[in-house]
Amino acid sequence: MSTLEERRRIASAGVHDSPNGFGTRVMLQPIAAPSILGLAGFAGATFIVASNLAGWWGTPSSPLALAPFAAMFGGLAQFMAGMWAYRARDAIATLAHGTWGSFWLAYLILNILVGAHVVTQPTPWFHNPEAGFWFFALAITTGIAAVAALAESLGLVAVLSTLATGSGILAGAFIYGSHGWAQVAGWLFVISAGFAWYMVAAMLLAAASGRTILPTFEYKRAANVPGKRPMKPIELEWAEPGVKMGQ
Repeated sequence: MSTLEERRRIASAGVHDSPNGFGTRVMLQPIAAPSILGLAGFAGATFIVASNLAGWWGTPSSPLALAPFAAMFGGLAQFMAGMWAYRARDAIATLAHGTWGSFWLAYLILNILVGAHVVTQPTPWFHNPEAGFWFFALAITTGIAAVAALAESLGLVAVLSTLATGSGILAGAFIYGSHGWAQVAGWLFVISAGFAWYMVAAMLLAAASGRTILPTFEYKRAANVPGKRPMKPIELEWAEPGVKMGQ
């Protein structure tokens, strides 16, 4: 039996021979794009907190009421999306969703400590060097993800670059106590959330219809032409065909 015929026989049985003589079962498990949930969680949490930060509504104590929603949707849901992105071998989404999901969970813990008077709320609220260094670290990590996204999608670059810039500005605003720059950072976060919601819509419509409805600004032409199929199945000549759901 030829090598190709032998591989086809093994694939049809769902077993791949290993060097030690034992068989290893290979199972295909396509998953939905994790960033659909991750970006939705990020956008929802970021918008409600950033719009308050930008001075659109509320008071400096409003984050106490916003923290539970932000932690569950932007924190837990987004962090889980990051772990699913890890399984999907999407390094950029793993870093971005893992980082910001962790941040929103920490945001809840901080607000609980403030509400319980374990941590003193800074006065004025925009002079908070400790939180400033949170955002300093977030700006660096998100900036790295934004640079890496240049190789993947301009849509992701838009989300991550505005997010990194806003984080850097907010870091400086908190460290040096600038109310005006804190509001500028809030506006940039709102813009980043808007880009994220657009990407959620584009990715979800593509996943549901199997065709591009809204451009996702990837470098593949089919991902930006309405009506085209944005992804092609991965087919193995000697094995069962798999389907790459992708990101």
